[in-house]
Amino acid sequence: MTSAAKRFNFKQFIIDNNTYIILAILIIISALLSDTFFTSMNIRNILLQQAGPILVAIGMLFVILTGGIDLSVGSVMAVGATVSAILISDFGMNYAPAMVLAVLIGMLFGIFTGALVAYAGIQGFVASLATMTIARGVSFVITEGKPVKLAPGTLDTIVSKTYMFPIIIIAIVLIIVCALVQKYTAWGRIVIAIGSNQTAVQLAGIRTKRYVMSTYAVSAALAALAGVFIAARSSTGSATVGMGQELDAIAACVIGGASLAGGKGFVVKAVAGGLILGIIGNIMNLMAVPSYPQDIIKGFIIIAAVFLQILTNKSERTV
Repeated sequence: MTSAAKRFNFKQFIIDNNTYIILAILIIISALLSDTFFTSMNIRNILLQQAGPILVAIGMLFVILTGGIDLSVGSVMAVGATVSAILISDFGMNYAPAMVLAVLIGMLFGIFTGALVAYAGIQGFVASLATMTIARGVSFVITEGKPVKLAPGTLDTIVSKTYMFPIIIIAIVLIIVCALVQKYTAWGRIVIAIGSNQTAVQLAGIRTKRYVMSTYAVSAALAALAGVFIAARSSTGSATVGMGQELDAIAACVIGGASLAGGKGFVVKAVAGGLILGIIGNIMNLMAVPSYPQDIIKGFIIIAAVFLQILTNKSERTV
C-alpha cells in the first residue's frame, strides 16, 4: 500500500470533526423529538434568528485567536440597532445607507477597545468591559430609554421573503469571506500566530498592535450588523438588544473548538457552534419547554459539548 492510500484513521476523524458530529447528532435528535423541526418554515426561522449571533461569534473568534476577549459585542449590537432605527425613522434615510453607517459607527467602538488593548496595554477583558458599559449607555441616551419603532416596509425589507431573505444571504456571504480571509490571507495567518506566540511574531518584524486592534474593529462591525438584523426582524431599535450575547458568542467559539488562550479556532466551526446553540433553543421552543428552565438546560448541554471538546483535544495530543 502506497503512502497515498493510508488507512482511514477513525480516531483522528472524530478529533478533526467533533463540532460537526455534535451538530449532526443534535439535528438527528431534534428531528426525532419534533415532527416540525425539518419543515421549511422552521429551518428558515433558525437561519433568520441565528444569522446575527453567528456573525457575532465570528467576530469574537478573531479576537479570541489573538488571545483576547470582547465583552462589548452585545452592547455594540444595541448601538447598531438603535442607530439604524433612528437614521431611518428620524432622518428618513434609506435602509441601505443607514445599515452601512450603523456598522461604521459600531466599528468605532471596536477601534476604541482595540486601541486600549493594543496601544494602552489594558487587558481585553477590562477594556471591552468599559466599552460594553459606554456603548450600552450611548444606546440608552440616543433613544432616551424608549424603543424606536420603524414603519412597515423600511428596515424589515432585509428580512422579507419577497427579496429572498437578504439577511440570510448577507450572513452566508460574510461567513464565506471571513473563512477565506482566515485561511488564505496574511492577516488571518498573522492573527492566529499572534495568539500562538506574539513575541515570536514581533521578533519577525511584524507590527502586531495594528492586527490586534483590527480584530476588535471587525468584531464590533459584525456585532453592529447583527444589531441591525435584530432591529429589522422586530421593526424596533431598542437599547436592550444584545444583552448577554457576548456569552453566547464565546460559547459558540468554545463549542467550535476555539482555545481561549488564543491561536486555535476556525470560522466554519464557530458557525457550527452558533447553529448548535440556535438549534438547542429552537427544539426547546418546539417542545414547549418554559422559558425559565431553558437557560438551565442550555447550560448543561453547553457543558456537555465543551466537555466532549476537552476529551477530543486530549486525545489529539496522544495521536
